[in-house]
Amino acid sequence: MQIPGKKRRVPLPRILTLGFLVLILIGGLLLMLPLATRSGHTTPFIDAIFTATSATCITGLTTVNTAAHWSLFGQSVILTLIEIGGLGFMTFSVLPFVLLKRRVDLTTRLLIKESLNFEKLADVSSVMKYVIGLSLAIQSLGAALLFIDFYPRYGFSRGLFMSIFHSVSAFCNAGFDLFGNSLESRPNDVYLLLVISALVIAGGLGFLVWRDLLLFNRRKRLSLHTKLALSTTGVLLAGGFAFFLLTEDNLAVLAPHVSTGNRLINTFFLAVTPRTAGLTTIPYSEISIAGILLTIVLMFIGGTPGSTAGGIKTTTLGLLTLQTWAVLRGNRDVEFGHRRFSDQNILRALMLVFISLTLVIVAGVILTATETIPTRYGLEYVIFEVISAFSTAGMTMGLTPHLTVIGKLIIMLLMFLGRVGIYTVMFTVLNASHPRKGYRYPAENVMLG
Repeated sequence: MQIPGKKRRVPLPRILTLGFLVLILIGGLLLMLPLATRSGHTTPFIDAIFTATSATCITGLTTVNTAAHWSLFGQSVILTLIEIGGLGFMTFSVLPFVLLKRRVDLTTRLLIKESLNFEKLADVSSVMKYVIGLSLAIQSLGAALLFIDFYPRYGFSRGLFMSIFHSVSAFCNAGFDLFGNSLESRPNDVYLLLVISALVIAGGLGFLVWRDLLLFNRRKRLSLHTKLALSTTGVLLAGGFAFFLLTEDNLAVLAPHVSTGNRLINTFFLAVTPRTAGLTTIPYSEISIAGILLTIVLMFIGGTPGSTAGGIKTTTLGLLTLQTWAVLRGNRDVEFGHRRFSDQNILRALMLVFISLTLVIVAGVILTATETIPTRYGLEYVIFEVISAFSTAGMTMGLTPHLTVIGKLIIMLLMFLGRVGIYTVMFTVLNASHPRKGYRYPAENVMLG
């Protein structure tokens, strides 16, 4: 797709990619300022740009401690990058039009369609007010609820900033925190864990799902996208919770300090945060290998399309699961909710998974050659970080702070591709316009399986 009315037409995915790159560069330069650090010293360019990339791509992986290294100014820059990166910088470009109730021009609507992964151009105008209004409403409510918990501990000013920061970070599935060790010092704060979990789930469901739910009383129906997203999300949350109960023995590592009821909440939190949220109450060095493997799988799946989450998305998993079930049963069509999926939809899902796996494998091979793996760990030490970066999950087993320069560049590239590259693939490869051939070659099959 190209911008109309221009003599030199620039593909929209390229504009979006350049937009994110410019935003990251500006954020990195701001974080390099002595004003951005507590010590008053300049942060090395590689660490500043790494943090800016992580914030803009709503990942949460950091080479420096967010609470200890950055000043209030630096943390404010990170907060701004998270918000812009989470909702998409094109959302903020259209905000004045929404506030002034002016019509958005065609070029801007096309860019928003690409940025938020809408299927139809007609969706843009009607959905934008939900994207902006709902996001602000949920984050404001989350900040108000967190302020109840933070005000007695930090006072008004600091408590308010921390409430806003963690509400935005949780809703945008960013994984940044101002505690210094994620939420590992808060396993007994059930109220905090439940509020954060609700914000993570809300952000990971996606704006189109929320619009369907809010308009359900008027429409009396849900779209196929919403049905599949909600079904897959429910199965992943329930299945993840049950699996962690078995593999982690109800988090026995917390037993001396946390009650049984609180350990159940922590187990649920353990199932919620791999959906690209990045916040943890337990260091992954204490998690079993089975638990780590499940976390890798959940991170790779991620959240729902059109949301603040990364990964291959819940609908992709749901669609391919239904496709597999249909083939095994000998059914011609892939059906769900009294509808059938198009062949093009299924091919897109397969392409997305293939490209994602290819990127993960290539990056994993490079990092195993450039990074040092501690003796007590195996390949999972690298793969966990690779999946976390690509899926913009932001959780770590400890590799990121010790990355080499090459490792930092690879992780930055993965974070960028995880947030922006999917659009590039979908719109430059899958939706590219090619002239139709006037002929077709004879069909022939190859052996599979």
